[in-house]
Amino acid sequence: MPSLDRIVIVGASLAGLRAAQALREDGFTGDLTLVGAEPHLPYNRPPLSKSLLTGDDDVTLPGDAFDARWVGGRRAVKLDRVARTVTLDDGTDLSYDGLVVATGARPRHLPGGPGAHEGVHVLRTLDDGLALRAALNQGPARVVVIGAGFIGGEVASTARSLGLNVTLVEAGPLPMGGLLGETTGRWLADHHRRNGVELITGTRVTDVADGAVRLADGRSIPAGLVVVATGVIPEAGWLEGSGLKVDDGVLTDATLFAQGAADIVAAGDVARWPHPLFGGVLVRVEHWANANDQGARAARNLLRGPGDAEPHAEVPGLGTRVHGTRVQWAGFPSMADEALVVAGDPAEDKFSVAFARDGVVVGGVAVNYPKEAIRLRKAVAAREASASLA
Repeated sequence: MPSLDRIVIVGASLAGLRAAQALREDGFTGDLTLVGAEPHLPYNRPPLSKSLLTGDDDVTLPGDAFDARWVGGRRAVKLDRVARTVTLDDGTDLSYDGLVVATGARPRHLPGGPGAHEGVHVLRTLDDGLALRAALNQGPARVVVIGAGFIGGEVASTARSLGLNVTLVEAGPLPMGGLLGETTGRWLADHHRRNGVELITGTRVTDVADGAVRLADGRSIPAGLVVVATGVIPEAGWLEGSGLKVDDGVLTDATLFAQGAADIVAAGDVARWPHPLFGGVLVRVEHWANANDQGARAARNLLRGPGDAEPHAEVPGLGTRVHGTRVQWAGFPSMADEALVVAGDPAEDKFSVAFARDGVVVGGVAVNYPKEAIRLRKAVAAREASASLA
């Protein structure tokens, strides 16, 4: 392990920011560079689909100060692991002894890519959010949101709060069904409809043209504004040819070191690691809380080196708000082979669901039930038997 005199962090969202802060907190006094693809200093992304769209410009991150050389508005385009350099899109080479990859993810677009369809928006960056807000302020006759995941659901909810007509199109049978399970998916579908959203499930969008969204089942939905929220792709293309293993993200070991590299760690949406609590299954988590925790862990492990690094074994605790209702989940419900409502009642809009595999709790969902969210997350961490929660 070489002496760490120069550390470069590529990616200036939450994971990169927390990495920079953790390095200084743990005593790193060398040259530290933070590279951001956007011109903006690190900011808080969760408001982009909620309060920013309704006029609140506060996207300040708690504890957003950092002590590093800032290189904004520049993208990494190449990694040379032999020379230990990162090349930026303006030709600049940044030398490093240690590297943190925190480049996050980019949104999926309709066929044709960005700009191919007039009036179609994605939501990932502050500039995306401001552009979408301006479009919503024009009062489109109907907003069509493609994709009913947590970003799509939040945008639909916010658009309804502005008094706009909203159609939400989901290719699967239920909104967030794959993530939250059938019980919560059915409740969420009903919740959207009760709040005035036209929800269309089980069909895909084939085209957006002439002011309409066309579906695979033959329907055509008039649309004054379209938002594509069909997920993201890890931003790892710049690592092609570097020798790092990339497969739906940068593959790391349990301590977040890139596989086969003693001087490179990864964190946030771009990192895919074997979770120690789930039999080493490779997971990737796209959420604020994970980026917050993982950025700090990756940085501290980089300073310690692989021999003294600690595994990242945090149980993900995630959440969203849809039409004013708090939906929280923990662990990985999608890994389960059984699900059980353990508190409350979906008919009363307050309930929790435990998810288990081979009788052991691997995930939980809580709707309007924060105490249950905490209980279920602890149960996942403790690998409790599902029978103990009923």
